[in-house]
Amino acid sequence: MNNHEFFMKMALELAEKGRGRTSPNPMVGAVVVKKRKIVSSAYHRRVGSLHAEAIALKKAGPKAKGASLYVNLEPCAHMGRTPACTDVIIESKVKKVFCAMIDPNPLNNTRGIKILEKNNIGVSVGLLQDEARKLNEVFVKYITKKMPFVTLKMAESLDGKIATKKKDSKWITSEISRDYVHKFRSEVDAVLAGINTIVKDNPLLTSRQGRSPIKVILDPELIIPERARIFSRQSSGLCIIAILKDSLRKKGIMEKLRRLNKRGILVIICPGKGKRMDLRFLLKELAELEIAHLLIEGGGDTAAGFLENRLVDRVLFFIAPKIIGGRDAITSVEGQGVDKIKKAIGLKDIEVDRIGEDILVKGRI
Repeated sequence: MNNHEFFMKMALELAEKGRGRTSPNPMVGAVVVKKRKIVSSAYHRRVGSLHAEAIALKKAGPKAKGASLYVNLEPCAHMGRTPACTDVIIESKVKKVFCAMIDPNPLNNTRGIKILEKNNIGVSVGLLQDEARKLNEVFVKYITKKMPFVTLKMAESLDGKIATKKKDSKWITSEISRDYVHKFRSEVDAVLAGINTIVKDNPLLTSRQGRSPIKVILDPELIIPERARIFSRQSSGLCIIAILKDSLRKKGIMEKLRRLNKRGILVIICPGKGKRMDLRFLLKELAELEIAHLLIEGGGDTAAGFLENRLVDRVLFFIAPKIIGGRDAITSVEGQGVDKIKKAIGLKDIEVDRIGEDILVKGRI
């Protein structure tokens, strides 16, 4: 590893510290280096706060003159929640900027680089680019596709069951795996579950290891109990219910909608697509609410809906060393399934970890 890679790797590690707090902004780290020595460093701590470059250069002060700046994403050149970073960089009189990747945001995309070069600041792009893109994969999809990055989480037995034939499901995986999920929940913007999960398990959908996400419930016919735990004080934060437009014809549903709205519960009315809700429409609506990362924790039918529509970006399958058996036991992915193995959904970038006694399989689709 050369010096340039070392400093960029440090910027990436700093950026990682902002995970779960910067959304819908990217995670960014910055390192100011002069004569091969680190002058200052910083990372973007939370949405609305100063960007990493601005903090690092402020800490460096006059020492930034003639130095090099390492940052994992092209500095922004537009006024957003904070001033443009290019202005701060130009004022600091740094000599060169190393950025790992171009900003995919159409408002910036190469604009920051051009402004810096126009002001006689050297720019080098592409150092540890693959690592940088993987770090901010959520931001890249959100800002370019105007849709959330979708992670599907499942906890199943060795034979692929998520509940017995009598629908008993607690607990298939270990406490350690559940702690892992709670931490992951604190890093996403929203967690989604189907109405069957709410009616059967009555979960809180919170995180006991950090901030709790927004809750999104797929409830086509709006049958959710108004005393569900997700509406209680134990489960604070915004709750969104997605319903089918056709359900508005049901008797009494408008009165229920008004009661829910008075409690601060947001209802998204979705068109139908075949016999299902138009999930792509829902995802675009969630993106409008600045939900960049969505975690799906619903049952087999909910998982099937997103998978069959190719709306899942990454999967987390926790596999417990248990065999449930039974053709009537519930599988982790229901729906129609495929008729030929060659049509099966394949994973890439696969990682396999041990979480206590369980096995965690992670992969991209």
